Amino acid sequence: MHVFITGGTGLIGSAVVAELLGNGHTVLALARSDASARAAEAAGAEPIRGGLSDLDVLRAGAAQADGVIHLAFANDFSSPEALANAVAEESAALAALGEALVGSDRPFVTCSGTPAVPGRAATEADPIPTEGPVGGRGRAVMGVLGLASRRVRSSAVRLPRTVHNEGTGGFAGVLTGIARRSGVSGYPGNGTQRWPAVHALDAAALFRLALEQAEAGTSWHAVGDEGDQVRDIAAVIGRRLGLPVESVPVETYGPLGVIFAADQPSSSTHTRQALGWEPKHPSLLEDLENIQP
Repeated sequence: MHVFITGGTGLIGSAVVAELLGNGHTVLALARSDASARAAEAAGAEPIRGGLSDLDVLRAGAAQADGVIHLAFANDFSSPEALANAVAEESAALAALGEALVGSDRPFVTCSGTPAVPGRAATEADPIPTEGPVGGRGRAVMGVLGLASRRVRSSAVRLPRTVHNEGTGGFAGVLTGIARRSGVSGYPGNGTQRWPAVHALDAAALFRLALEQAEAGTSWHAVGDEGDQVRDIAAVIGRRLGLPVESVPVETYGPLGVIFAADQPSSSTHTRQALGWEPKHPSLLEDLENIQP
């Protein structure tokens, strides 16, 4: 397939591009800067210049592709307003991509997060939240899945709170960055809340499988580790950085605080059985050993 991808030069996207190219597909990658365009070309993809707000570019990319994978997001969590703007931009982009694919029966794979379910690990059958700080993302993803009724083979790969590679990425990477700046490897509350995780290379394999195999309107869990306690994550970070490990106020994490404090283990049993996906790369706690002081 000739695949149009957004976010193709990020931590996850670059792994997805390599996975696609390594399995016989070609890639058209959205590039919002000259540097991104050069990175896409160096990886073997064809760049198309534009950002998520360039809806005509998105439509053009989708029109010339056999399938679409969406990964781009502004990732601006500096304030509630900035996060809301990022969600609104992505929602408009997903709507534009979806409209370009209506009636085509082509695959459209988007991403979302695994949900939190009180008292147990979330499964692929559980709904994603449509309220709260990132509820808008959930509503946009539901819109994509709803395109199944309009002859789009839409699916969603739900990513855990940490997608990592070589000790960086995801919410664990946010904890590492805050630890470097503050001098404390912190965790909210008592730290017993659990975060699921996956290695970026394993997540990339699932995006390809969803593109190739997923039925319309389906959701999948890219979960390698069902749930590590946040205090265990902070302990590895603290040891690698030579910093004290302790509980810090939820407010430390701004608009993400309520999410950081939640217990949110997640299962990928159905995904593994249905798509034959099997994570092969290091777990989060193993991978965090790559953090350099």
